[in-house]
Amino acid sequence: MRLWKHFRQLLILPRSRQAPMYFLGLMLLFWTLYEGMIAYLTPLVIANAGFSKTMIGIIIGSASVAGALFDFVACRIFPQATFRRLFLFVFILCLTYPILLFKANSLLVYLIAMAIWGIYYDLKNISCLDFVARATKKTEHTESFAVISIYQSIGFLIGPIIVGIFVADAYDWKPFAMAYIFLFISFCFFLGLLFLSRQTKVKQPKKSIPQIVFLAEWNLWRKVSIVLFPVLFLGFFLNTIDAFFWTIGPLIAESFVGLNHFAGLFMTAYTLPALIVGWGVGSLTRKFGKKRTSYVTLLIGSLLLCPLLFLTNPLFIVINVFLSSLSLSLCWPALSGAYADYISETDKYAKEIETVVDCSTNIGYVVGPVLAGISADHFGNAGAFFWLGLVGAGISIMLLITTSHPISVLKSLSKRN
Repeated sequence: MRLWKHFRQLLILPRSRQAPMYFLGLMLLFWTLYEGMIAYLTPLVIANAGFSKTMIGIIIGSASVAGALFDFVACRIFPQATFRRLFLFVFILCLTYPILLFKANSLLVYLIAMAIWGIYYDLKNISCLDFVARATKKTEHTESFAVISIYQSIGFLIGPIIVGIFVADAYDWKPFAMAYIFLFISFCFFLGLLFLSRQTKVKQPKKSIPQIVFLAEWNLWRKVSIVLFPVLFLGFFLNTIDAFFWTIGPLIAESFVGLNHFAGLFMTAYTLPALIVGWGVGSLTRKFGKKRTSYVTLLIGSLLLCPLLFLTNPLFIVINVFLSSLSLSLCWPALSGAYADYISETDKYAKEIETVVDCSTNIGYVVGPVLAGISADHFGNAGAFFWLGLVGAGISIMLLITTSHPISVLKSLSKRN
């Protein structure tokens, strides 16, 4: 109800305090329509250039490598930049990426394009965080990110359908042109955001304090990683699954005979459940616990991936993907809740926990595309999902058996220290 109340505020005059937040939401809605189309097109473009599925995975995985490396230098490159300047850089890089991707004629150019892709996606995340921190009250931060998530989910839901319609007719510049139209609309909302947030105070950055010695910090990361390994490994694998879908999912969709203009429904079936089941996961975690809920839903979702090897009817494949994603979509918020519990358990190691969580995410998006490409080359597209499902089921069973007791980060690290 509270989120619906927020959406209803969108109809209030732009002078209202909530207007900048919703201009950001609409900007991100059209930006994710652009991004959803680009993410769908990327593996198709690389495949059309003659690269094997293994190379497709390696090339796409390099985007996350570039994003992870950029995380380490972002603060030095943009020490005083606010969301206004950061979003502007995002739009500039977004203009560049499709051109490089469409005109690329060598591996090096594709790798440069992937680096741009990884960097602008990270910049977008940093920009959203900076906006919420500066332009909303502390008590509204959680709801602000929830609203942002909904707008982005809608974009990723619709984008693949639109690009599927265009690619069904001909593989040419048209889907890229449509993506640019959405990017332009997003930029128009960005200009509105600049106008509405012009009175937002920009705090000058505080003088930097001496950083912890690298080896000491690395030692803390190692200890936190060991203590939280079960949930970190689960997060890594969930991101690997996500990378699988976005790497070879479009290749499967475009191979369908019978869906014609609606090949994008394959990816829509994967993204839609996040908007449906997220609201009810709280009751499950209260009854069964966050970690147990995430392990069991991973087990069910993984097992539901296995039948993809035996299905040939596109409609049944789409339904099967939807059911699998329905379960996996319960796993994500349950895992995020577990992360939040560990962070709130102790302020002393909060930064280290956030760092290793982000690291596990990046590793998943590096390893996922590579494994997806290798598996697809060896077992076929459907076979890759079959083996992914078997591995996921094995991992979830292992986690259920080995991590039956709650993890106390503070106590465990105190013992290790």
